[in-house]
Amino acid sequence: MNLRIVHKLSVCGFLVVAMLTTRQLSAQYLTLEGQTGGFLTPTAYVIESAKGHIFSHPAVGYHFVGSDAVIGDVQTFSITEGFGNRAEVGYTRSLHWTGNSPLFSSLWNYSGMNVFHGKAVLIKDGQFGPATPGIAVGGVARLNDHFVSGHLNYVLGIGADKGFTNGDVYVVATKTWAKPPVPFLLNFGLKMTNGEIFGLGGQATRFGGRLFGGLGIPLPVGHGLVAVPSAGFTQEPAQVKNLGAILVGGKAHIPMTLDYAIRVTQITHPRFAFDIGVGQIAGNIGTTYVAGLGFIPVNLQARHVIGTGLSYRF
Repeated sequence: MNLRIVHKLSVCGFLVVAMLTTRQLSAQYLTLEGQTGGFLTPTAYVIESAKGHIFSHPAVGYHFVGSDAVIGDVQTFSITEGFGNRAEVGYTRSLHWTGNSPLFSSLWNYSGMNVFHGKAVLIKDGQFGPATPGIAVGGVARLNDHFVSGHLNYVLGIGADKGFTNGDVYVVATKTWAKPPVPFLLNFGLKMTNGEIFGLGGQATRFGGRLFGGLGIPLPVGHGLVAVPSAGFTQEPAQVKNLGAILVGGKAHIPMTLDYAIRVTQITHPRFAFDIGVGQIAGNIGTTYVAGLGFIPVNLQARHVIGTGLSYRF
């Protein structure tokens, strides 16, 4: 049996349901890139520091996204440190396994990249009354990103196989409402970015504004645990650097990234969170011409990919 399939099944077997309910609960869960937040998008919370302490206990996270048909599978290992319930910084190592497409997986034939992030809370959730959302600003830097744009830089004769640096600068508002009639967590933000699909899609052709957000509904499941189904979205830059040169018409069709996840964690004094979800990334993004084969669709086969994660605060 394919070892990747075994890996996916074994991970999914341990991870069952997901998301969060209160500000306290949302404090230590890490995204795919190591920030506090949902599966993909950051929230306006940071790693919790104990009362009277500036430094938090660090939070560590592991995420797996399976898309081996073309893009390849991704694993991330993160560590994040909080400061006085007002800021956090962290590092993520993103590891990549090459996909199975003989035509297109070479665009992702690289081991991964390094990701650094930081965030500061400007207004805490509820600071000026029950209806006040939390507001935070943050940034992400992805180093040595060879995916797609870097590979094509060499293939097209532009220069060396280049590792790009791309990143995000964002502002986000988050509101947790843990009261009747319907508890919820609502998240919405704006990021300026030149990274396509969190850097996995390569370098965007320009630095521009994109929206992101999500909604989660908490459901108590007993034994001191809570599960929250959630849905999130992230708009992606319209075009990828160098990619248009191999596509008919010179433009790619990059859709919005969507994720549907569930998270399970402890209701009080939480230290861990398990995540499992499905992501919709990209399918047919255009058409290219291959000698001997003619015109063929560039289908990334990533409209339904499995994602799992585990976060733990020491």
